[in-house]
Amino acid sequence: MYIPLLVVFYLFFPALIIYATRKNSIVEKIGAVVIAYAVGLLLGNVGIFPQISEAYHNLLQGRVAMPADEAARLLEQGKITAGDLLRNRIATVQDMITTITIPLAIPLLLFSLNIRKWFRLAGTTFLSLILALISVVVVVFAGYYIFRDKIPELGKIAGMLIGIYSGGTPNLASIKEALDVNPDIFIMTHTADLVIGAITLLFLMTVAQRFFLLFLPPFRNPHSAGETERLAREAAEMDDFSGIFTKENFFPLLKAIGLSVLIFAIGGALGLLVPKKSMMAVVILTITTLGILASLLPAVNNIKKTYQTGMYFIVVFCLVVSSMADLRGMINVEYLDLLMYVALVYFGSLFVHILLSMIFRIDADTVIITSTAMIYSPPFVPVIASALKNRDVIISGLTAGIVGYIIGNYLGIFTGFLLGG
Repeated sequence: MYIPLLVVFYLFFPALIIYATRKNSIVEKIGAVVIAYAVGLLLGNVGIFPQISEAYHNLLQGRVAMPADEAARLLEQGKITAGDLLRNRIATVQDMITTITIPLAIPLLLFSLNIRKWFRLAGTTFLSLILALISVVVVVFAGYYIFRDKIPELGKIAGMLIGIYSGGTPNLASIKEALDVNPDIFIMTHTADLVIGAITLLFLMTVAQRFFLLFLPPFRNPHSAGETERLAREAAEMDDFSGIFTKENFFPLLKAIGLSVLIFAIGGALGLLVPKKSMMAVVILTITTLGILASLLPAVNNIKKTYQTGMYFIVVFCLVVSSMADLRGMINVEYLDLLMYVALVYFGSLFVHILLSMIFRIDADTVIITSTAMIYSPPFVPVIASALKNRDVIISGLTAGIVGYIIGNYLGIFTGFLLGG
């Protein structure tokens, strides 16, 4: 009963988290991803799961879990304990859920994106977007050479940081799977991202506008008020999970999930054609590409709540992967170095972005909203626009966020392979 109950918890507890975010404003501000992440860390580190023996840890040889027959054989030989065997079954289930949820989530997140519309409305956003990407790549690479002798698997971490800065948590999770990042390293990176990201968000919501205006010109709106209002409503709806189970939405959503499964299957089939080390990268990039192409079909793009369904899978992923982490292993000097690397990427990228924007005369509000959308994802755009007292930048922010979703996986996985060998 232990394993089935755990699976049920992993798959359905996120629904309770999302329900709580709709009912409580404080919980809503914290966010479903952060809460799932915290609950997972608690689950994995309070002694609910059986402790593993040193022998089992050594026999894993860096794997998440052993094949069931190998674990059973080692138990018969007395090399591992019954507790090790149960923990191996738990790790197998965890690995299976994390491997499935991200490939299912990516197409669903992309299906609802009206790429043609955002490109038409972009204005100067693309220039700011390109400058932001150049900034983060420069700083990530510079930081890699500063910290490469201090942080393990830094090439993979660099790829994930590119993903964070271009598309937020969904891209971070995708790149983790593509690069086969150790769960502990993923959690350390994500934790550092949450800490530094919270500080950066506070800066962007408070003094950033006044500070940026010392160096950059003020905003001038090329769009109509009607366009701005309509897109503000669309952005707010991206976090609205209500109505998923209504008759008009649920059955079309099943079709969208079926299409996502088909895309996953195609990606998996192509992944079998390459060396095992590159398999998940090929799968993720194939799924991303097919998800983008499917979003161009009106019959797919018009299905409601596909984005929210994809985000549900992301919340499931965060709950599961955080429960796989060992907090005791994170309390070390390497984590402090990682925290410094993440801080360098966040604030260094903003600094370089400002310098480049000064050269190309990009206005202060567009720089702020572009950075926000790429790091924190489109649902944060109206929040920052409100803090800036400028709803007209919503179009720019949503455009940047959409493009970040699209290119983040490609750029992050390429960086991970380039720097990680």
